[in-house]
Amino acid sequence: MAKVYHHEIYGLRETKYDWLNKHNIKNVKWKKIVPHPEFYLFIPTDNKLANQYYSYNKITEIFPVNSVGIVTARDNFVIDFDRKKLERRIEDFRNPKIDDEIIRKTYDLNENQNWKIKEQREKLRKDLDWKDSIRKILYRPFDERWILYHDDMIERTRKEIIRNMLEENIGIIISRQIDKSGILPVFISNKIIDGHSVTSAVSISYQLPLYLYPERKEKKNNPLVQMILFEPEVKYQSRTPNIKLELFEELKTNFTKEVTPEEIFYYIYAILYSNTYRTKYAEFLKIDFPRVPFTKNYKLFIKLGKLGQQLADLHLLKSKELDKTISKFPINGNNKVEKPRFDTDQRDKGKVWINNEQYFNGIKQNVWQYQIGGYQVCEKWLKDRKERTLTLDEILTYCKIVTSLSKTIDLQIEIDKYFEEVEKTI
Repeated sequence: MAKVYHHEIYGLRETKYDWLNKHNIKNVKWKKIVPHPEFYLFIPTDNKLANQYYSYNKITEIFPVNSVGIVTARDNFVIDFDRKKLERRIEDFRNPKIDDEIIRKTYDLNENQNWKIKEQREKLRKDLDWKDSIRKILYRPFDERWILYHDDMIERTRKEIIRNMLEENIGIIISRQIDKSGILPVFISNKIIDGHSVTSAVSISYQLPLYLYPERKEKKNNPLVQMILFEPEVKYQSRTPNIKLELFEELKTNFTKEVTPEEIFYYIYAILYSNTYRTKYAEFLKIDFPRVPFTKNYKLFIKLGKLGQQLADLHLLKSKELDKTISKFPINGNNKVEKPRFDTDQRDKGKVWINNEQYFNGIKQNVWQYQIGGYQVCEKWLKDRKERTLTLDEILTYCKIVTSLSKTIDLQIEIDKYFEEVEKTI
């Protein structure tokens, strides 16, 4: 069997040339490495740690049906904060009295080989039920918007998988690698998602639904308005867990009792939010989907699952803990977002200003800086609303986001207390 050795140096080019002039294959302090499947990396790794990590279940094997998020190729046209504004744009697009060129210039639309304005307008006019295609989408963390989810208007609907999220469902959002932020992109949604919902332009967001629904026959060109295919309504409503059967069997053997899909789902969500887990396996999380260790201790499994459900409820903004927010918006004004900034002045510490007069208070620096994947959440949410006037619902939502992140930080500390126990009981 071949042996593989490794050595590396850092520095300027001249330094490297000098080093090469003084060394040869015999006088270099080589380090023997053992590349591991499935990537066989030719770099030094902790073999014991690698063996342990790669013995865990990969998350895309646990949830075998998964897909990248939606790519519209024209976000500014088919997605909006305001449903009525979106409807008005689409009505203009369908209006035969408005010239194609006016539509193109007004809405800054670009054509490509597969999408021509004239052709798509003609197609969309034929769909009298196009408003049924307007749905909520998770665009960025905690940022739900309206989208015209329609084959004629979106580049990649991913409907073969995403259709499962049009029913009552929940899904983990993940990325294949950690991007330059260095933070594992993990979030949750009960809506369809954008392809960069938790990741920057470098990587793509994947959605892993908990449940799968039987396929319906679709009305042509519309992924939402559907007809049932030879099945009574009751049968259609049945659903199956999107979790590999072997995992259910393994856990049943370990616990001597059956577990529910939700218990598995929330346990996984808790593990992925463990900072200890993220730090320990950082090098492996940079190159592929995360792998999840499962404890053989039933009480520990249930405890972490409950913490994971608390996290999920916070991230879906449906937790009762958010009824009383830690942040307020105390000053009346025009509510216009101009240039959001976190006040570092000791006198105003804990304030995020949206303009010169108005601010959100009660925001600690670690909450302001908290990132989900590639996004600093508190800053990103406001920056995306620059020049907009916040509604009362949006103001309340932001206060809930701040509270959710604060409680997330606390929950992560609690999850870490149990993580070491997980690996001792595998």
